[in-house]
Amino acid sequence: MAEGIGIRRRGELAVTRDIVNHQREWLSEVRERVAGGEPFAVLSADAPHEIYRAMDIPYVVVQWWSSIIAAKQRAPKALAALKEAGYPDDREQYNALGLGELLLDEPAGAPWGGLPTPTIFQAPMATDGMRKLFELWARETGAAFYPIEHTIDPRPDLPTDWWERLPHHWDEFLPHERLRLMVEELTGLVRVLEETTGKTFSESRFIEVMTLANEQSEWSRRTRDLIAASVPVPVSAAETMTATMIPQWHRGSPWGRDAARGLFDEVAARHEAGQAACPDERIRLMWLGRALWSSLGFYQQFERRHGAVFVWSMYLGLAADAYLRYLDGRDPLRALAARFVPMGEEIRMPSWSAAWHLKEAKLHQVDGVVSFGEDDFFSSRLLEQAGIPVFSIAASNVDRRTWDEDSLSVALDEFIEVRVRPVAARRASS
Repeated sequence: MAEGIGIRRRGELAVTRDIVNHQREWLSEVRERVAGGEPFAVLSADAPHEIYRAMDIPYVVVQWWSSIIAAKQRAPKALAALKEAGYPDDREQYNALGLGELLLDEPAGAPWGGLPTPTIFQAPMATDGMRKLFELWARETGAAFYPIEHTIDPRPDLPTDWWERLPHHWDEFLPHERLRLMVEELTGLVRVLEETTGKTFSESRFIEVMTLANEQSEWSRRTRDLIAASVPVPVSAAETMTATMIPQWHRGSPWGRDAARGLFDEVAARHEAGQAACPDERIRLMWLGRALWSSLGFYQQFERRHGAVFVWSMYLGLAADAYLRYLDGRDPLRALAARFVPMGEEIRMPSWSAAWHLKEAKLHQVDGVVSFGEDDFFSSRLLEQAGIPVFSIAASNVDRRTWDEDSLSVALDEFIEVRVRPVAARRASS
């Protein structure tokens, strides 16, 4: 394998190809709109996208843009550009790649033609570094930066079955003071966007966006449940990562809803036809952490060597469980606040994330878990106690200095043969 060149993913679904092609065309159209004078936003994954969708303000999500930079093998150069400019290249790497790409000042080499010049940046202040990162990025582009406060849950005994209670009972499940503060933040955001862009916020349009976002999540939940119940699995996590992530950032649009339905339809058709990601499936694995976007084919090599398939990633799992917030006649802005108040806690708050990871592992009949780049003490302990072995790797998904395919493959080969295969054998015989 050439240095710095990842393993290409073996395509399994036509819908994934269509989704990627649509995204490429969409970004080209956005560049044209911005060139014509329209506003453009760069948002973090945990920013309130639905407000921008309702106001017809196009946006790109930082984490998606980072995935493209990594997939095009430009992450090492982007990190080097950050270091050369005097910024840390070992903090907030997944969020900082876009700033590094900008600092490279190589318009001809930018992935997919590059981003248009933003009007506004937005992110909640989940970490100390996030505020400074977005301030610097906004300054480099001449854009405005609009931060949102990030709160934490004050309750000493947190209920852990959030995936069951949040969709319909979010206003009872979440602390009212957290919802109230977020509603105030969102109200201020609407006012700022109207003043700075000339766009108008329509509540009726916003309700349409929220309804479409819920429909999209419902289709993702159907896909998740079908994959979990299917043995052998009709499609691998290497495929659903891309097929889920891109539509997620079009949440609240008819295309996003239809793309999620298209994913379900093709997975269901493969299941009905008896098609499998690995016909010789003997082991089911879970990838806990961000994707290796520069080497998505990495996951599929274990199918050939061990009959081991990665059946789960957080992308489809979160799309199924984390976004549903039914209105049922309630304030739509408060429902959106309920969507974003706990965002990130589902996968990183120890009690919430550990319980969810165990639930998803059992649902997907997982034999082993690979945890990559996560603070996973509580999840690992709970999974191991349930008899599911965990292999933890301290690394960054976009920093190739912290991992390489060959060394990681050897380590996972041993993990699968020594720790996971006996678990799979017991499952098969039970």
